[in-house]
Amino acid sequence: MVHAILADAYRNGFGTVPPAFGDWWTLLTADSEYDPALVFVALDAAGNPVGLAQCWTSGFIKDLAVVPPWRGRGIGDALLAEAFAEFRNRGLSHVDLKVGAANAPALSLYRRAGMVEVPL
Repeated sequence: MVHAILADAYRNGFGTVPPAFGDWWTLLTADSEYDPALVFVALDAAGNPVGLAQCWTSGFIKDLAVVPPWRGRGIGDALLAEAFAEFRNRGLSHVDLKVGAANAPALSLYRRAGMVEVPL
C-alpha cells in the first residue's frame, strides 16, 4: 500500500519510484541509510495508510506523500513533525530534503514547518 501511495504521488513528475513493488522494496531496504523506524505512516480510522514519510538515517526526508483525498488536513505537517522529533532524538541538528521548484504545495508545507531553501 505504501508503494502505491508513492507511485500515485509521483505520477505528476515530482519524483520517481520503481513501478514494481519488488524492485522498489529491494532498492529501499538495500540502502545503507534505510531504517524501518524512519518510515512514518499516517492511517485513517479503518487502519488504511493515507500518507507516509520515508526518511534516511542521515536526516534526509527521502519521500513524503499524502493520498489526494486526505491532503489539506494536516497529515503532511504531522508526518514532518514525527520525522523531526525522531531526528532530534537521534541527535541530528538539521533535516534535508529535495523538492522541485514547481511543486508549490510541497514548498508551502515545508516552509510552514520552518524549513528554508538552500541554493544548490
